[in-house]
Amino acid sequence: MKNTLQINYWTIGGFAGEKPVEQALAEAKAMGFEGVELTFDGKEFGPGITEARCQEIRKAAKQLGVKIDTLASGYYWGCSLSSSKAEERKKAVAYTKEYLQVAKWVGAKTVLVVPGAVAVPWDASRPVTPYAEVWKNSTASLKQVLPTAKKLGVTIGLENVWNWFLADPIAMKTFVDQFKSPLIGVYFDVANCAINGYAEHWIEILGKRIKAIHFKNFSRSDCGGGIHGFGDDLLKGDVDLKSVVKSLAKIKYSGAVTAEMIPFSRLPDLVLPDMKLAKDTAKKLKGLFNRK
Repeated sequence: MKNTLQINYWTIGGFAGEKPVEQALAEAKAMGFEGVELTFDGKEFGPGITEARCQEIRKAAKQLGVKIDTLASGYYWGCSLSSSKAEERKKAVAYTKEYLQVAKWVGAKTVLVVPGAVAVPWDASRPVTPYAEVWKNSTASLKQVLPTAKKLGVTIGLENVWNWFLADPIAMKTFVDQFKSPLIGVYFDVANCAINGYAEHWIEILGKRIKAIHFKNFSRSDCGGGIHGFGDDLLKGDVDLKSVVKSLAKIKYSGAVTAEMIPFSRLPDLVLPDMKLAKDTAKKLKGLFNRK
């Protein structure tokens, strides 16, 4: 099993996306990462970016020997594919089609997509939508974008997130399987499921449906925990990452493994980028996969 070990752009570039992509790629390379997961929502890399600019980024990555296997986005928390409002769903669908096109231009294999949300627990301004309606609307929206994914050959990876939707592996498996397409799979976050389960169990059940992986850790408290459980040490928490690596080997997972280190444990003083955190994460991630 040879996985590309990546760092998510937010850790080294910040949420505003103001750090030049070429700089982020070079810094990641210097730390020992093999790739960077670019985030499609910032100043330097976001909606409206041209094909020519994407080709420049792709060329720079190739020259550095750095891969861009996946893209991520925070867009869907404010504009959902499962919204009860048709206009919002339309915007989310259009965004996803552009997202897939940009992935093709930069050479990414998979894009992270939040399939929908019953609620956004940290944002009271977002509405609560009935689970059954979320399932129906998300399914319809994804069917609209699937032809674009097929045309471009880019995979849609549905992430398990704190959206109170598809919160267990059987539900995720059932939802994905309805599309009967290898271009809709799972972007599995090993720590997001720790609030009510174990990553190893998800991996065993989802198997080949897993198209991309996020690595971070989470410390439970009070029979579950809150957002502060996401810490600033990859190896510290209740996610047994050594067991996760073994589980991934069992299913012969060969895709990218991306460290998504956003230490909400530091709130309200969370500041990114954090190059010290990224460097520490590189060392620990490589250790888990027996890389020098």
